Amino acid sequence: MVSCATPGAFNPTPLVHLNVSSLSTAKPLPMSLAEAQQRGWDEVDVVFVTGDAYVDHPSFATAILSRVLEAAGFTVGIVAQPDWHSCEPWKTFGKPKLFYAISAGNMDSMINHYTASRKVRNDDAYSPGGKIGLRPDRATLAYCQRAREAYKGVPIIAGGVEASLRRVAHYDYWSDTVRRSILMDAKADLVAYGMGESSILEIAQRLRDGESVNDLRDMRGVAYLMGASETPPSGPQVRVLPTFEESKSDKHAFAEATRIIHHESNPYNARTLVQYHDRQAVVCTPPRLPESDQAMDSFYDLPYTRKAHPSYTGAIPALQVVKDSVTIMRGCFGGCTYCSITAHQGRIIQSRSEESIVGEVAKMGHDKAFKGTVSDIGGPTANMYKMRCKDPEIESICRRLSCVHPKICSLLDTDHSSLIKVMKQSREQEGVKKVLIASGVRMDLAQHSPEYMKELVTHHVGGHLKVAPENANDATLDFMKRPKIANFDKFAESFKTMSDDAGKEQYLVPYFISAHPGSDVHAMIELALFLKHNGYRPDQVQDFIPAPMDIAACMYHTGIDPITKKEVYVAKLLRDRKLQRALMQFFKPENYFLVRKALSQAGRMDLVGGGCDCLIPSNAPRQAIEARRAQAQSDSPSNDHVHSRRRMPKQRISRNKRQGSDTGYRPGRSSKNDKD
Repeated sequence: MVSCATPGAFNPTPLVHLNVSSLSTAKPLPMSLAEAQQRGWDEVDVVFVTGDAYVDHPSFATAILSRVLEAAGFTVGIVAQPDWHSCEPWKTFGKPKLFYAISAGNMDSMINHYTASRKVRNDDAYSPGGKIGLRPDRATLAYCQRAREAYKGVPIIAGGVEASLRRVAHYDYWSDTVRRSILMDAKADLVAYGMGESSILEIAQRLRDGESVNDLRDMRGVAYLMGASETPPSGPQVRVLPTFEESKSDKHAFAEATRIIHHESNPYNARTLVQYHDRQAVVCTPPRLPESDQAMDSFYDLPYTRKAHPSYTGAIPALQVVKDSVTIMRGCFGGCTYCSITAHQGRIIQSRSEESIVGEVAKMGHDKAFKGTVSDIGGPTANMYKMRCKDPEIESICRRLSCVHPKICSLLDTDHSSLIKVMKQSREQEGVKKVLIASGVRMDLAQHSPEYMKELVTHHVGGHLKVAPENANDATLDFMKRPKIANFDKFAESFKTMSDDAGKEQYLVPYFISAHPGSDVHAMIELALFLKHNGYRPDQVQDFIPAPMDIAACMYHTGIDPITKKEVYVAKLLRDRKLQRALMQFFKPENYFLVRKALSQAGRMDLVGGGCDCLIPSNAPRQAIEARRAQAQSDSPSNDHVHSRRRMPKQRISRNKRQGSDTGYRPGRSSKNDKD
């Protein structure tokens, strides 16, 4: 066995030392050979293939990665949402000189396509006009395979959320099985996991300098597949995970693999992971080290047009949400079990400088098309900007999964002063009328800074502030690694008091999750009572979706908390998930019978009647009866007299099986029954 080499010896040329003033500020990167030739290019170094429409805005991965390459002197062509039924779109720019960069897009393609109830979504926010069907299921697989067909021998580098979170054996909700590493099926040479600016720059520079794709295995933040005749790394800096076969057949083995993966997430002490798939081994090197403020500035200060490529005729819904937003940081040390941010962006906060952020706001203020409102300054969270561990020595050995749960670590620097300075300076820029905070505010941290709370409430709330208490049951919140509901109550009280003091009528919009592991019908009744007592009536319900590699996905699949190894209740049956969803909207007449059924099952019929604590009345309202009658009629085989399309039970079962298989996404399908 060979020893494990220390990854990360290569130091890519930092963008802060490059002159980017000569870069085009008027044109996005080319999406056609004709556009490339207008720039004087007959070939390109890198072909980017993405499942999203091409938007030249730093909130979109393709834009920021391709601009980083451009700033370093590389030529890049974009192939966005190609027709995957042949490899011809992959030949748009001819054979790339260096490599194909493959990404399913800003989201996992399966989450992009399907709801929590595995129904096809009716729109795609990352496509022109919100049109569905412009990318396949498991897009990374199809895109890598077509790249391999297009030109033999060209290195294929996969990245993005989908590839990152599927780099080892993982639970796949849509097929309800443990799938092997994406490297086994995609046939990519390398997966660059996590945020990719430094990774893609290092890959391009080393391939340009004559190294082979196999030489890149010493990089940090990559995963690769070793053949049966190769010897995987070994030694004290290597952790061997339970094999794919063990993880697939034994839930305890899967839970153990999940525990190890998450405990090896700190880039300062993480070890190389090895997982065997039969006789082959998937190797994951430690995460890349955090980016410096200067490096972050260099990524975001590049000349983005902040617009979709001009070839599109339909608006890109996702762009409309973020076009006037400013990213100030990345990463999250919250460690929420249902969230993939920490797994993808890292647990160490990486922030831009105050000058870079305010400079971007100032440029927006001078743009004639800008309406005066910055829609958000934030990131994964609104108020973790520049927060780090106070003791670098402790940080370098810490394996704690959350710096704020079950309580805020005493070594965490919770100072909000730098963020307050950014907020004040941003709203003072010429042409800027309002700077809003739309990223999720971490309420437990915010309460450590009354000055931040005052600035937020007085100047940065547009009438409503979205927050995420997620549940009201403390046991369920522990499984989520979220603060107890009393923390939200305290925040809400402070928010109201400060809003009144500022003479503003403002409201909190709390978000909650139904059917999360650990949440049973009793927990959801507790949440329903909390909503009733506080006057909250959520318009939307967020159903839990197990995302690959998340701790909560492991709980869902195994019924085991991988960290404590204790059993966890999981609502897996659709009927149980429907009851939990209905309880969150107990006030809707159409949910009456589901809520009554849930209360009956829980032995809580005391909550049926006219009392102040009752969730529903004793007698079903007329709208509830009409809704049930309409539902029964739509499900009846004899409903042809109302010209409804007849769907027999066998057809519905067949459809569900297809959605849980690998037969692929079916574009163009639209039905009221597909709405979540």
